[in-house]
Amino acid sequence: QVQLVESGGGLVQAGGSLRLSCAASGRTFSNYAMGWFRQAPGKERQFVAAVNWSGGSTYYADSVKGRFAISRDNAKITVYLQMNSLKPEDTAIYYCAADYVGSYSYNIPYRSNEYAYWGRGTQVTVSS
Repeated sequence: QVQLVESGGGLVQAGGSLRLSCAASGRTFSNYAMGWFRQAPGKERQFVAAVNWSGGSTYYADSVKGRFAISRDNAKITVYLQMNSLKPEDTAIYYCAADYVGSYSYNIPYRSNEYAYWGRGTQVTVSS
């Protein structure tokens, strides 16, 4: 079992930045690929970014590429999402997720049904 708790959401003006954090606990963190997803009102959950076990490989949705950066600190058992140049369309609840991939795997899942563990989410609102 893995527990995930997101933080760092809030209200920001368009063009601003936020840094989301996701603190994990429960299992060996380095055995898990980590992802961020988001869900806007009335829309399906959408992939944002993912990172492999070491942090050496990342994958992004086209809509955030060049603006967002995912990273992880295995010593702190935390994954981050740095969000720059925010747009009103980035407004959503952002969820952290974990997928067991095993030791030293370079698999970077991006489908929500590949992730077994989810946090409760943190609200990000971008005003125009």
